[in-house]
Parts: sequence; C-alpha cells; structure tokens
Amino acid sequence: MKLLVASALILVGSCSTLRYSQKIDNIKNSITYKDEVVVTRYMNTITSEELKVHLEEVASDKYNGRMTGEDGHNQVCDYLRTEYKIQNISAPASNEDYYQIVPKSVLPEHLNASQNVIAYIEGSEYPDEYVYITAHSDHVGVTDNQIYNGADDNGSGTSAVLEIAEAFNQATKDGYRPKRSIVFLHVTAEEVGLHGSKYYTEHPIFPLENAVANLNIDMIGRVDNRHKGKDENYIYLIGSDKISSELYFIAEKANSTFTNLNLDYKYNLKGDPNKYYYRSDHYNFAVKGVPVIFFFNGEHEDYHKSSDTADKINYSLLEKRTKLIFTTAWYLANSETRLKKEII
Repeated sequence: MKLLVASALILVGSCSTLRYSQKIDNIKNSITYKDEVVVTRYMNTITSEELKVHLEEVASDKYNGRMTGEDGHNQVCDYLRTEYKIQNISAPASNEDYYQIVPKSVLPEHLNASQNVIAYIEGSEYPDEYVYITAHSDHVGVTDNQIYNGADDNGSGTSAVLEIAEAFNQATKDGYRPKRSIVFLHVTAEEVGLHGSKYYTEHPIFPLENAVANLNIDMIGRVDNRHKGKDENYIYLIGSDKISSELYFIAEKANSTFTNLNLDYKYNLKGDPNKYYYRSDHYNFAVKGVPVIFFFNGEHEDYHKSSDTADKINYSLLEKRTKLIFTTAWYLANSETRLKKEII
C-alpha cells in the first residue's frame, strides 16, 4: 500500500510539474518582443519624480492624517478626483462625480459618511471584463496633537495607482487601449476595518462576476527590517496563487521580463501568524472569488506612527515596484484569454 501511494504521489507531482511548465510556456509565448517594447515605453512613464509629487501631497500635514469621514480625507479624495479629471480618465456612467458614497450606517459609530473614488479606462475588445487596481486613501488621523501622515501607509499605494492610471491613459491616447477595462479604485475606511472595499464588493459599480483580478497596493515605499541592508530590491506578494495559479505565473513573468525584483512569498505561506492576507482590501475581493495579489513592503519602525513621513520613502524602489504592478496589469488586461480561476 505504501508503495502504491508513493507511486501515485510521484505521478501526481509529475503531472503538476508538467502543467506548471506548460503554463509558463504559454505565458511566455503570448508576449512578443514587439509587445515588450510597447509595455516598456509606457512603463517608463512611471517615474519616481511624479510619484513623489503625489505622495508628498497626499501625506502632507494639511490633510490631518486622512481619517475616514473627516475634512482632510475628503480633501484628499477631491485631489484624486481632480487628477483623473485633468487626465480625462472617465468616471463610471453611474457615478459621474467619481464618488461612491459609503454611508455612515456601514461605518463605525464615531465616523461620518465617506467615499470611494472610482475611475476607469474602458477596454477595446472585452469592455465588460475588469482588472481592478486598488489602494486605500485613508489613514489614522491625529492623536495627541500629532499628525499621522501615513506616507507609506498608504500614500505610496495611492500615488502608485495614480501613476499606473496615467501610464495606461497615455497608452490609450497613443492607440494602445487595453483589451479589458481597468478600474482604478481608491477605497476608504481600510484602517477602521476594510469597510470601503467591503461596501464596494457588496455594491459593485461594475459586475463583480466580470472582475478578472484585483491588484491591491498597500505600503510599497519602504524597506522592512528583514531586508534592510541586505536585499532591498524586493516586494512581498500575497495571495497570487490562492484562487488562480495563472495569476501567480503572470506576476512572475512580468517581473522577470521588466523589473527583476525579488518576489518574496514569506507572508503568503499557510499559517502566517501575521495574517496579512486578511488585513487589506484585496481580501474583500477574494471573498467574492476574485483572484487577488496584495503588493506589500512589510512593516517597519514607523508603521502606524506619526514618523511615517514622506521624507523616508525610497522613491526609486517605489518606482520599480509600481512598474511591476503596471506590467502585471498590462498582461492581465491584454492577454488573448481571460485569467482562469484554477489552482494547479
């Protein structure tokens, strides 16, 4: 019996290895040299200088730490909306002001109503299929007269979404409109319980059954203690293989082709005591069966402290990580076939 079981396991392992290899080959073959040249052109419109402009704005003192429902956070949401208007990136037809109101009734008692900010670029061939790129725009406000600016958490993700949107928009203007629609979603109330993303996934503007994937960005501008002074050319990926193995391969392919970061899966392991998979906005999409990746730099000494300020951001690393997310989104939006929900 033991021999038969061992033989069966070897056979299953061999089949899985073959399917992995076939998946990698299919992804490699779907991207031509011409495609790589085009992707590189628009990837390189993402710059540390422009990321810094957005991040310093979002994380400035004048917004008083961007607490959900307070004036500072409302003003940041208006800044985001204005940026999309300047770029002429569309709002959903049903929400022409770019806002989805998240009512007070679904938020903790002490908070006012707030809003998710939504913009999108319609796909050319599969406009009813959607790639979501998300980041939360709120932070934790003011405590003991100290402003918690949240530069890394999550000014970094907020600025990344804006830059990715601008890159896709420029490609569209130049005749390279993505095949699938791309939704740029800045969610509120993450810091108080993921309420903005939960509200969106329960009241989606675009049908959630047509969501191809969610790439969620939450803290990508710093280096954690585990990597500091060692391999700082890294990013944690969480969740990429939990609903779709193909999504894992696509992110790996995007990285090996364009950015060559060390993709660290430490916090993706089963039984991770930090439970990061459950702690940011991608989780509400995953609950609905949407394949997700959470892009994350790990915690550092300034996490949820007033010292999380814009001057401590590693902007060149923020640029590289943002480029990885952009190229992953490009593959998802432009592949010949829709991402499959299957685990190998």
